[in-house]
Amino acid sequence: MQDIVIGIDVGTGSARAGAFTLDGRMLGQASQAIRAWRPAPDHVQQSSDDIWAAIATAIRGALSDIGEVNVRGLGFDATCSLVLLDEAFRPVTVSPDGAAQQDTIVWMDHRAGDQAARINAGDHDVLRYVGGRVSLEMQTPKLLWLRENLPESFDRAAHFFDLPDYLTWRATGSTTRSLCSTVCKWTFLGHENRWDEGFFRAIGLGVLADEGFARLGTEILPPGALIGTLQPQAAAELGLPAGIPVGASAIDAHAGGLGVIGAALPGEPPLNRRLALIGGTSSCHMAVAPEARFVPGVWGPYFSAMLPGLWLNEGGQSATGALIDHVITTHAAYPAERAAADAAGQTIYQALNARLERLSEGLDHPARLTRHLHVMPDFHGNRSPRADASLTGMISGLKLSATADDLARLYLATLQAVAYGTRHIIETMNDQGYAIDTVLACGGGTKNPVFLREHADATGCSLVLPREPEAILLGAAMLGAVAGKAFDNLDQAMNSMSGAGETIRPNEAAKIYHEKKYAIFKEMYEDQIKYRKIMEARPGE
Repeated sequence: MQDIVIGIDVGTGSARAGAFTLDGRMLGQASQAIRAWRPAPDHVQQSSDDIWAAIATAIRGALSDIGEVNVRGLGFDATCSLVLLDEAFRPVTVSPDGAAQQDTIVWMDHRAGDQAARINAGDHDVLRYVGGRVSLEMQTPKLLWLRENLPESFDRAAHFFDLPDYLTWRATGSTTRSLCSTVCKWTFLGHENRWDEGFFRAIGLGVLADEGFARLGTEILPPGALIGTLQPQAAAELGLPAGIPVGASAIDAHAGGLGVIGAALPGEPPLNRRLALIGGTSSCHMAVAPEARFVPGVWGPYFSAMLPGLWLNEGGQSATGALIDHVITTHAAYPAERAAADAAGQTIYQALNARLERLSEGLDHPARLTRHLHVMPDFHGNRSPRADASLTGMISGLKLSATADDLARLYLATLQAVAYGTRHIIETMNDQGYAIDTVLACGGGTKNPVFLREHADATGCSLVLPREPEAILLGAAMLGAVAGKAFDNLDQAMNSMSGAGETIRPNEAAKIYHEKKYAIFKEMYEDQIKYRKIMEARPGE
């Protein structure tokens, strides 16, 4: 009977499960969509019960064709969404319309903008460990929003879970939290092993301090530590034997970081030169160092939040895959191009990539197609390094035309803008002690060769793809492997289970072109700030 570990990944739109051997080979995977509700502007909600049911379907699908196996461990990762349960572990609504089962505020929900701004106006020492400013995507602004806008839900909630920690509770019955979630999204000071009582009192959440932070979690373990075993009810729901070890969880991007950042590479660049890029609906950019590096506008430094004993810096873009989809699907040429792609058995991305290839014939590099077309990608605010959720997107260079060729060029310009955002994050990190020149990339975007090419060319970095494309699932599986004692620690798990695949190197012929476009990319931000100041100076108009 073959030993395996199972990784479960909950993204924004689906739950996935993957079964892996102990050398990192994936034997089977499956996914199941999860629902989301948007009851008001800037509100995005889910149901924890719906998510758990999707996980159960995904696990059964992943195991359906691989024969008899011995499951050594389970690992969970998920988006950093906020789940509310009452004293009996029943859902507590987070919805302004009172929808009972909608108990989860999704990470991308922006309802807590005012609360985040008020928190950031204070001189709080804990903010040094979140890049200088708390994000409205984090949990303390959302908790404050709940207390001020849904006080009955806030008071009734006996447990405030980050979604990854909710999943390990659902599996094991243990309310122990992960250091990954609590440090990165809840302001837990991992290097001091404590909550900052003064901070919570100062921002209007002193009741949580009065309770000894019981609703946030008082038992906290590093990712991969044994948190418990799969309990009979959960085992029956998931179609697995009871008693399987379950590891302390990770946020989805951090699981992706585990899946790629430790891979053996040609020339063995040290960690100081490596960045893990995890792309999906949004993107995260993970780098680690032995000392705390305070990078303005980049989350962290977080102690032991991903790798034990190392400090993590986490950059990110609030909308990448979501932005690309938005630009494509709202274009006038999209319906006809989507129908043509479907008829040809292609995705819309494959069809657009093929069109770009035809359009670029005779050019020294395809990027020249966007010479007069420029995009500022902050349609959903800027996570890093501007750390300004109020920023909006811009497109310069549009004409009175909406052909399929126009759609292809705009799609390419959007990919380039996302890549320039990555470059901006890398430059900001390098200014504070990193020397990043190698990007280890995983996630949905890495299945798109144009996305990869533009990232390599725009950043000047080598892009390394993982041997196992589903690196986020692999990282989650590593958590289960450590909990199940297949490996002593995450370092051993990474060395044994991860590996490098293809390398994409930057095209030197495109270097000067991207230098010029990157300068325009930064100027567009300055222009938006200038326009905002002009309008704010005319409040009566």
